[in-house]
Amino acid sequence: SSTMLDEIIISASRSPERLFESPVSVERFGLKEIKNTTSADFYDGLVNLKGVDINTNSLTFKSINTRGFATFANTRFMQLVDGMDNSSPALNFVLGNLVGMSDLDVQSVEILPGASSALYGANAFNGILFMTSKNPFDSEGSSALVRTGVTSQKDAGTNQFYDIAVRYANKVSDEFAYKINIAAMRGEDWHAERTDDLANPLSTRANNPGYNGLNVYGDEVATTLNFDALAGLPSGTVGKAFVSRTGYEEQDLTDYNAKSVKYDLAMHYRPKGTDLEFIFNTRTGTGSTIYQGANRYYIDNFTMSQHKFEVKNDNFFVRGYITNEDAGDSYDTRFAAININRAWKSDTQWFTDYATTFIGARLGMGTGIQFNETAAHELARAKADQGRPLPGSLGFNETFNRIIQDGNLSTGARFIDQTKLKHVDANYNLSYLTGDFADIQVGGSFREYRLNSQGTIFTDTDGPIAYKEMGVYTQIQKKAMDDRMKFTASMRYDKNELFDGFVSPRGSITYTAGEKRNHNIRGSFQTGFRNPTTQDLYIGLNAGTALLAGSSPDNLDRYSIQVPVSAAGAPYAGGSTVTLNGRDAYENAFTLSSVQAGAPKATFVPLVKPEQISAFELGYRGQIKNVTVDISGYYNEFQDFISNQTVLVPKYGQAGDNTLSLLALQNGDFQAFQTYTNSSVDITSLGVNAGVDVRLMKKYELGVNYTYADFEFDQAANPDFRAGFNTPKHKVKASFGGTEVVKNLGFFVNYRWSDSYEWQATFADGTIPSFSVVDAQVNLNVPAWKANVKLGASNLLADEYFSAIGTGNVGSQYYVSLVFNQ
Repeated sequence: SSTMLDEIIISASRSPERLFESPVSVERFGLKEIKNTTSADFYDGLVNLKGVDINTNSLTFKSINTRGFATFANTRFMQLVDGMDNSSPALNFVLGNLVGMSDLDVQSVEILPGASSALYGANAFNGILFMTSKNPFDSEGSSALVRTGVTSQKDAGTNQFYDIAVRYANKVSDEFAYKINIAAMRGEDWHAERTDDLANPLSTRANNPGYNGLNVYGDEVATTLNFDALAGLPSGTVGKAFVSRTGYEEQDLTDYNAKSVKYDLAMHYRPKGTDLEFIFNTRTGTGSTIYQGANRYYIDNFTMSQHKFEVKNDNFFVRGYITNEDAGDSYDTRFAAININRAWKSDTQWFTDYATTFIGARLGMGTGIQFNETAAHELARAKADQGRPLPGSLGFNETFNRIIQDGNLSTGARFIDQTKLKHVDANYNLSYLTGDFADIQVGGSFREYRLNSQGTIFTDTDGPIAYKEMGVYTQIQKKAMDDRMKFTASMRYDKNELFDGFVSPRGSITYTAGEKRNHNIRGSFQTGFRNPTTQDLYIGLNAGTALLAGSSPDNLDRYSIQVPVSAAGAPYAGGSTVTLNGRDAYENAFTLSSVQAGAPKATFVPLVKPEQISAFELGYRGQIKNVTVDISGYYNEFQDFISNQTVLVPKYGQAGDNTLSLLALQNGDFQAFQTYTNSSVDITSLGVNAGVDVRLMKKYELGVNYTYADFEFDQAANPDFRAGFNTPKHKVKASFGGTEVVKNLGFFVNYRWSDSYEWQATFADGTIPSFSVVDAQVNLNVPAWKANVKLGASNLLADEYFSAIGTGNVGSQYYVSLVFNQ
């Protein structure tokens, strides 16, 4: 709308400017939009912004992204809360709004799509979300929010949820003010109960002895049983089969309790006679949610706290903050199932019982009745599963509770994380000195990671791992032609102690045309880079389906694991077990695709290095009477795209020796590793965002926007690379409503449609079907109470959908909310 285009933003250039004149694309969500959102809370409402994607991992964990390459572990997208990076220090991605802001304290939200490394550093790659809270000097008083209703999903049924928040701000004097915020939410998470087989959706446990269900865990433990060899029979007598252990469904391994509690305190001091403001802010968030990465993790009683001290005025700021996190009682649901199975019967004993029973049934031993193959498999599984603890039984509960408190993944499922981050950044705007020539600003930042998972995530068994990074930047803006033309140039240098330094330049030009200055054309170019994450560098984790080994040089030998060897391979390996390490994954392995194709090819996996981007953008904003148009297009070129490559390490022999290593593959004596490296082939992505907003009869607002996104990559040149674009090619969104269509009464309806798209991730791949969602709300102001009542529904038509393979279907959320402002 025209009002929104006149609003002042900071994010695009780190200095105040009208949204209309921004040199790059910016999406804004202010107090009006928060009030009018049809979603249950403001964070969910961001999905209706142009070019913005939200992938739903959990009721309390939504992952925001722009411009492709989405994932729940979205390390390409930053979220700044009052200037603090809201990412988990260990995981390097944001856990939605789990430790963010409550609706009552949000002043504005700005989303800057695309790369912004020149101003915001290494991880400002796909975009940045800026949350700015209300200043207690400007927003005094007390306010309260009560929101309740139900969630409805076919798998979970109908369940009540509640969301409450309180804000109190007091301007004690012209020099001192403070505020306190407390918010809590609780509900039933979306259940994930898909049992289709990962390799063949048509197979089931009943007809496939090697079944591996999507949301069934523990059945990843599998092996090929050569019944003829085990019984000393001629080949082809009873054959062989790929057999998996019987797993447990996800619903048996988590209580689906979604909760979030966040609270913060801020104290502001403005010394008399100066323009300075001193701010101390401490905020903590704790909660429970489900995170889908390599496995499905129940994040239980997770806590993250941030403590900031900042000094600022109109021309500069200096801020420093510390982020601490504690994984609490979080655990890996897959390893919970695997180790429940192993607790009552070892893998070796289980497969032995299975094979012995199957052979006897096929040969008619003891009964004289020869079972057919299907019946023999059923009998073998029943025999091997005798004594297996059933969900809900006392034996199951005792074993489960013990395992989720055990941090050793060979016997337990818990992971420990007490990682810390220290960060300092500063900015000085010299415009008050240089304004006659140009607006100039300089700044910099410093950051230190201290990883501490006690060996459950990283290779830090012997103690925490620490490393540092820093950056400095400058920007110059010059206006010309009666301030219609604006040139902006930025340059940033960043250095991570593990890699060479990088320079990130950015240049943009905008021109405001028209007698009323109601047409704006913009163009920009910039380069950026992204450092490998803490996990890319230092992870050392058994994910069940593969071993994850970070590629920092000092990590390769530090991560090692003992794995079993088959009876046929034991003479070549020198025993029944062998020790593999991270270096084997990078220097002694076969590509997965070549083994699957039947022509094993040895590979040497390069160690990961920073990823680079060159980004181009053109855009236009215009306003003609009651119609506002905003259209932009972008083109990105990626070099050294950071990616994962799955390789197979032979348990004996050297990959490429054409002898022992091939025999290891033949005997099934190999171990899958997930490595962290860069694509040798360049990738490009491109897209268009177009939006039209119309004001009708002075009371109604109609908005429609369209997003196109695609990428190009030569898969044949790098068959083992998985791009993970994970973004629909086409999206359409529309809204209609009015803030006050009659006295004190308003309503809004939102519609969005997503094209089908391919999802690629470590957990599972597949096609996401197209879907449509309708959200709606009606709200009533009650001036006598200084209150607003809202009745609304998300996914009003109850057409369930999902945005990733393996997550629960997103159902409907029906709610009523009451907000008081005193």
